[in-house]
Amino acid sequence: MGHLKQRNLITATERLRDQVAHALRAALISGELRPGEVYSAPQLAEDFGISATPVREAMLDLAREGLVEPVRNKGFRVTEVNERDLDQYTEIRTLIEVPMTGRITRAAAREDLEALRPVAEEIVRAARDHDLIGYLEADRQFHLTLLALSGNERLVETVGDLRKRSRLYGLTALDERGDLIPSAEEHLELLDLMLAGDAKGAEKCMARHLGHVRSLWAKDGGKP
Repeated sequence: MGHLKQRNLITATERLRDQVAHALRAALISGELRPGEVYSAPQLAEDFGISATPVREAMLDLAREGLVEPVRNKGFRVTEVNERDLDQYTEIRTLIEVPMTGRITRAAAREDLEALRPVAEEIVRAARDHDLIGYLEADRQFHLTLLALSGNERLVETVGDLRKRSRLYGLTALDERGDLIPSAEEHLELLDLMLAGDAKGAEKCMARHLGHVRSLWAKDGGKP
């Protein structure tokens, strides 16, 4: 019984660590945690109302993803992303997602594509309701679930990692300008093209969508 209790305790601790990491990623993406700023685990733990240990462990997870970097005796500095980084991340995503969109259009079952419609609609709803976290979660789910229809898990992992590294700084400002809504609606346009079997049109839509996302970064994203 002692080992079982210990295992349950470890599981609960890991779950808390994952929840904190998720919340921190959301804060990074939305711009609450600013590039170049240093944050300490105790400071963040106080905001969460928990001990510093799971926060420190979560920050180490983010450091392994390249989102933050440890600063000795101070905490963790949010990694700054420059224009060159963003161009390279977008180029890699384009090389992966555009041709895969065409391939999936030709091969995927209609019901698998149709299952993405509620997610695409949720992206639009979140953008209109200024629900930034909901927007980011639904957007991530749509793109990665779509890629998963290729059957290539490594592609999904690669794009998931790129999405984390190319987080949208200043998302609040984009939301206030209404720039998120057109980008959100492109998911429904893409899905309609795929369901119509228009592989070339879907590829062009995905390429335009990724270019649109990059243009948003150019307004409020990385530094030169």
